[in-house]
Amino acid sequence: MSSAVQKSAVAANLRKIALMLILTAAAGFLTSMLGDPKVILNDPACVFTAKNQIITVATFVCIISATLLFWDMRLAVAFIGMSFMLAMNVAPLDKMMEQSELHIILFLVGMMTLVGVLKDLGLFTWLIQAILNQKNMSGRRFMIILILLSGIMASLVDEVTSIVFVLALVFQVCDTLKIRPMRFVLVSVMATNIGSTGTMLGNPVGLLIGTKMELSFGSFIEHAFPIMFVSLLVTLAILMLWMRKDIAQFDERLKSRRDTSNLGLGPLVKIPHVLGLAIFFCALVFIASHSWMEHQLGLEHNTMLIVAPLTIAGILMIYRHKRARHYIEAEVEWWTLLFFLVLFAVAGSLETTGVSKTIVERFKPADGAPPNPMILTPLIVAITAIGSAFVDNIVFVAAFIPIVKELIPEGVSTEHPYTWAMLFGSCFGGNITAIGSTANIVALGMMGKHYGIHTTFKEWIKIGAVVGIITCAVATGMILIFYK
Repeated sequence: MSSAVQKSAVAANLRKIALMLILTAAAGFLTSMLGDPKVILNDPACVFTAKNQIITVATFVCIISATLLFWDMRLAVAFIGMSFMLAMNVAPLDKMMEQSELHIILFLVGMMTLVGVLKDLGLFTWLIQAILNQKNMSGRRFMIILILLSGIMASLVDEVTSIVFVLALVFQVCDTLKIRPMRFVLVSVMATNIGSTGTMLGNPVGLLIGTKMELSFGSFIEHAFPIMFVSLLVTLAILMLWMRKDIAQFDERLKSRRDTSNLGLGPLVKIPHVLGLAIFFCALVFIASHSWMEHQLGLEHNTMLIVAPLTIAGILMIYRHKRARHYIEAEVEWWTLLFFLVLFAVAGSLETTGVSKTIVERFKPADGAPPNPMILTPLIVAITAIGSAFVDNIVFVAAFIPIVKELIPEGVSTEHPYTWAMLFGSCFGGNITAIGSTANIVALGMMGKHYGIHTTFKEWIKIGAVVGIITCAVATGMILIFYK
């Protein structure tokens, strides 16, 4: 690397650090303005609370900024931020450990191990081959399969696993037909983000909301899945229109391939899949019935939800004991899970220090009456969508959940419009920009590694904004109709 390039890189990093410090300082300053200065200065307890609130918000914003500006260093900044909060006695150690949501981390470890075993057993490869070897394949049919597969698969496993395997299908088809992959990748990602809202398994956002709001797998199937499916069909219509030229090119290249060599899109390879399919089905049934089992056994809410993937993962590690270490070391995303653990602990301090309650007071009418759900529901969708478009949605939701909990009236079920508004706003808003969700970042990384090409902000947002805004509007309308 030349001296000029090194200096340019250093200058760019210094500008990013300066921006991060400015945002952190601005967040602390704005937090100091939330309370009444006269009351705070005359009460030592209020001074202590105000100090803790400023540190908490500033630290959280610093972690968000690092996620935006220094993606590879976000975990290091999160470690430093949490250590600083503990050293400043912002929240007791035991409280921060409690708020780290270890049960969510364990659930994700179990699911990632399960997915690793299913990879080894060839389940996902068999699924890709089954699609590639369809006799009556066409551009339109491939698009429908791609969108529905991305959405449904994301809701059944998780968005990252789904996008990895769907893009393997996309890359093979694009390489075979020699067509540009960019737009097909965008289609896959957008359908994945929408589909991930259908169940608690699809997205860390859904899992976090489900556990913090004490919802069950059945709650998502009843309330979230119908909205997800309608939104997915709307997205299908939008993307089919947007991709019409690509579909025509697909048909032309496929016809030429069949005419010249009588070949389809992939080789005819027989892959064993029955065992993997049976394990996957049993795992879904086990997880889906967690609420019933908890009721029968008198267990705490969501206990069996955590037990199910860990039990299945343990059994599979015994069955494939020679590969057990590989599943834990290679298939579990420890870097991401550690970031989530620290992030949840820091975000939980927003509730502990009273920041969330203070913000909620700004949403309530001056006369003390509860806010109007017909107004606040669309507002929550809009806030979470915009926030998730520019910050990874799990980061944004971790801070927003305590606020929504405070907004739901006491004694009212958490299966509330505000809960679903937060879920759909954050996940659908993640489609607006390339940094809106983990699936987006993984997809772009895979495309860059495979083809050495990247999308521009303008290219993404032109379709991302259309899909994000329309699907948010559809979700808002359905929520308001269901809960009128």
